[in-house]
Amino acid sequence: MLNLDLRQENLLYENPMSCAEDIAGFILEGSAKLTFPEGALRMENAMDAAMGQKANFVLWCPEQFPEDVYITWDFKPIKEPGLAILFFAAKGINGESAFSESLTERTGEYVQYHHGDINAFHVSYFRRKEPDERAFHTCNLRKSYGFHLVAQGGDPIPDADEVAESYQVSVLKKGSCITFYINELEIFKFEDDGETYGPLLGGGAIGFRQLAPMVAEYSNLKVYAV
Repeated sequence: MLNLDLRQENLLYENPMSCAEDIAGFILEGSAKLTFPEGALRMENAMDAAMGQKANFVLWCPEQFPEDVYITWDFKPIKEPGLAILFFAAKGINGESAFSESLTERTGEYVQYHHGDINAFHVSYFRRKEPDERAFHTCNLRKSYGFHLVAQGGDPIPDADEVAESYQVSVLKKGSCITFYINELEIFKFEDDGETYGPLLGGGAIGFRQLAPMVAEYSNLKVYAV
């Protein structure tokens, strides 16, 4: 279980994500419907899921965060299939902001994020896309540049039609170690040696990605320095 001293003075960023004003500065890559029917950000694809990767999207928080952080948010799946991803420690491959105008424009297609001109970690959870993913639920951590699967653990979130309340999803990035939690239960831990899958990643941006035709709600985003 999670055991962190999360003091108010260490809170770097807080956003309830409860109305349009809360995400006014967020950066959307791709097309999405962003609504707040239940006082939380509901995201769904605006393009037909039959368009494949073109129908997927990423919504970035515009802030830049330091190397050692604890990121937490509430997540509630509404409709499946699909999956959700959090990008974190995202920067340009030369250390520039992930939003630098010098980088190639991104439109939500996954290859742009793992074989484009940014480095990032990306944790996928509530994976209900392919038949095998629906039969055996896992959460996966990948590191880019590249498509390196570096850690994996079981996903305790039930199918969307069995979900009654939101789940707290959290990432702890401290030094070379990444730990992922759902409702404070540790799902996996990854110790990066800074060589096997490329150099250690520092600070950077965080962004929420969804695969069509999934619908899900997000709220209570907080980032702490650790």
